[in-house]
Amino acid sequence: MLKESIESKKTGIITYGMTPPKKSHTPEKIAEISQKQVERLKKVDIDALILYDVQEEADRMEEERPFPYMEMLDPETYSEQYLHELDIPKIIYRCVGKYSGPELTDWIKKSSAKDRFSVFVGASSSQQQVTLGLPEAYNLCQQHNGNLTFGGVVIPERHMKKNDEHVRVVNKMKQGCNFFVSQATYNIEASKNFLSDYYHYCNENEIEMVPILFNLAPCGSTKTLEFMKWLGISIPRWLENELKYSTDVLDKSIRLTNKIFEELLDFGIEKGIPVGCSVESVSTRKVEIEASIQMVSDIKAMIEKRRLVGSAR
Repeated sequence: MLKESIESKKTGIITYGMTPPKKSHTPEKIAEISQKQVERLKKVDIDALILYDVQEEADRMEEERPFPYMEMLDPETYSEQYLHELDIPKIIYRCVGKYSGPELTDWIKKSSAKDRFSVFVGASSSQQQVTLGLPEAYNLCQQHNGNLTFGGVVIPERHMKKNDEHVRVVNKMKQGCNFFVSQATYNIEASKNFLSDYYHYCNENEIEMVPILFNLAPCGSTKTLEFMKWLGISIPRWLENELKYSTDVLDKSIRLTNKIFEELLDFGIEKGIPVGCSVESVSTRKVEIEASIQMVSDIKAMIEKRRLVGSAR
């Protein structure tokens, strides 16, 4: 169903994203963590699970990382060995700069007879040393596995500075990207500006738009807020103040992010842009993880309501 939804440019695709456990954990600890995640995710209706491929990004920012970088399990290894109970598609992120051409080719060609999904991520900064670039990764995928549906990353905040994110997205589409996932969305103006330019550029050039999944992540503390900012998530000053001075930071962030996505969804429906959603928790705190699971249900209900209204017209 996921491949069909992507290929048909469906509005309302919902995914849940998470980072694999630390590589330093014992197998028993990893099994314990995975079981909790499986039990949580069994309760929600999602189209796919996103598993991130984490890379060190110290060269991207001058500020010290709020949480120390720890090497994580390979996302596909984690999926295959610990998450097989979840009978849903897995979208495996790949930071392509970490791999050589032959290494990525071997991974792309693996299980080529079945549908697989990935998001290719480029260098985190121009200073990062890489062995493989995104264009080469896209080309390898198209050469070696037609059953691997791959997407890219979209950064609406970058559009505020360079005004060309829609062109970047279309160029990636021409190289085979079938969908895009954003980083955590807190800047409604940046996101709507991108969507508007994406819509008009595609219309003018007779290009069919692909799904754009906006990432939502609850923020339950000032520490999480600091980490989000370090990650490069654009949080407008007014919204940061709303969170910092709220008596319940988590509840406030959920209400604000739900409202942001509702506006983006309505804008997409009005323009015919296939907008979807990916939810995650950037924190490992139980309360924030459980809040992100509840957000999936909230967003699902929001999307279904729009579908019912649309079908009644």
